[in-house]
Amino acid sequence: METPQQYSARILGNIEGQDALKVLKASPKKIKKIIKGVKKKTLYKRPESDAWSAAEIIAHLAETELVLGWRYRTTAEKNGAIIQPFDQDAWAKNSQYRECDVNEMLELFSVLRAANMRFIAGLPTAALENTGIHQERGMESIRHMINLEAGHDLNHIKQIKRILKNS
Repeated sequence: METPQQYSARILGNIEGQDALKVLKASPKKIKKIIKGVKKKTLYKRPESDAWSAAEIIAHLAETELVLGWRYRTTAEKNGAIIQPFDQDAWAKNSQYRECDVNEMLELFSVLRAANMRFIAGLPTAALENTGIHQERGMESIRHMINLEAGHDLNHIKQIKRILKNS
């Protein structure tokens, strides 16, 4: 089982040498391009019974964007804010990722990402160093959250490509 610290190191490894904000800005369009023309059945096909399909990953990215928007705003508002983790599998079940409309979820991801990018761009540079205390990973600055999110995007983009290639 991966520890929260191992998870962070693995995810941050995905963006080494890249500009996190450029990655974040490009991700929705990159995913749209990857899934363009792919049959619906293929998007919903799970590579294994306990692994998410491409559509489920896109739904996860949309809801993660919702969570991160809250974390950015909370941490910008109050340095030292508590950052609550979430159970991604419970969210997937409760939000019915398996039955989601992949195009709606991609649109939701795109709209939330654009709103969060505007929010981040409007912050004073010093606010990027505000920290929140993640209940599993410890202290994280907004800048660190941005880097994690970019690495998270790249991790899931690789997964989507791999799933579609093997379908």
